[in-house]
Amino acid sequence: MIYNILAPLASEVGVLNVFRYITFRSVWALLTALIISILFGPAMIRWLQRIKCGQYIQEDGPKHQAKQGTPTMGGIMIIISVVVSTLLWGDLTNIYVWLTMLVFVGFGAVGFADDYTKVIRRQNEGLSAKSKFFWQCLVAGAALYLLIQQPAYSTELSVPFFKNFNPDLGWFYLPFAMIVMVGASNAVNLTDGLDGLAIGPMIVAMACFAIFIYVSGHAQMAEYLAIQNIQGIGEVTVFCGAMVGAGLGFLWFNAHPAQVFMGDVGSLSLGGALGFVAVLAKQELLLAIVGGVFVFETLSVILQVGYFKLTGGKRIFMMAPLHHHFELKGIPESKIIVRFWILSILMALMALSTLKLR
Repeated sequence: MIYNILAPLASEVGVLNVFRYITFRSVWALLTALIISILFGPAMIRWLQRIKCGQYIQEDGPKHQAKQGTPTMGGIMIIISVVVSTLLWGDLTNIYVWLTMLVFVGFGAVGFADDYTKVIRRQNEGLSAKSKFFWQCLVAGAALYLLIQQPAYSTELSVPFFKNFNPDLGWFYLPFAMIVMVGASNAVNLTDGLDGLAIGPMIVAMACFAIFIYVSGHAQMAEYLAIQNIQGIGEVTVFCGAMVGAGLGFLWFNAHPAQVFMGDVGSLSLGGALGFVAVLAKQELLLAIVGGVFVFETLSVILQVGYFKLTGGKRIFMMAPLHHHFELKGIPESKIIVRFWILSILMALMALSTLKLR
């Protein structure tokens, strides 16, 4: 909104030219989302407490009974901060910004319905797995269909470490990208089990993809680094900046010991947006490296369930997802969280190094 109002005046008022720069607006989107989160976070937490939106803690896992009743659905705060900040600083004529917002809010709506069913209506199971998967696929499919229609976007797949190998998947790209988005959404959801455990790696991953998005939208940089240039996609960097700021603001209250949890409304929206941003940047496969912590957590669940069924009750880990395994081995919660953050930073740096390893 600010961009659309002030940027056209830059030819007459030179100082307003700064609003044309994506980097400038991305930084301010970050700061705006951060300030909104910190200022309105306490009011949001009080409101969640007032409507008795407390977290239910299962008895069959690590002892977290002290967290029973901690307000959940704090992801609403993240969504509001990101949406307001993006609307303020983004170019509202850019189709890629609106598609990203569609995914973010759409996956958030699925998570909200799940949280509402579990927490407000006191149905502990929430939405059924099939129902949740259906709505996630519907949102992802709609956004991807609209994305593929854009002339600047291709269905070619970028393969890390290979400069000239970009297979065109055609219409098979749509189900492939849906798997990326839905998989990322559910992976973040599985990781959200300790204070700050999911939001930390999410901040790192979104900051990393902000760089990929910006470079992909910059013709000269994209040509120099041998990655696909998609005209107009750089504007999504503003959204990424808002996500980083909102994540930091949420972490202000979610750091151990947490005052609020994000709930499915937060984890599904964050994961869905992360997957879509990876698709936009044509770095779908690289998401497995950038979001390595989310991948490890998901694989631990898949391996645990598969091994349990094949062996008639034996387990690989003491408990899955992986962070619960380390908890049961006696590692303090805060140490697990920080170590996972460190791994996220290292893997993001590994992913960024592929920009030159082509």
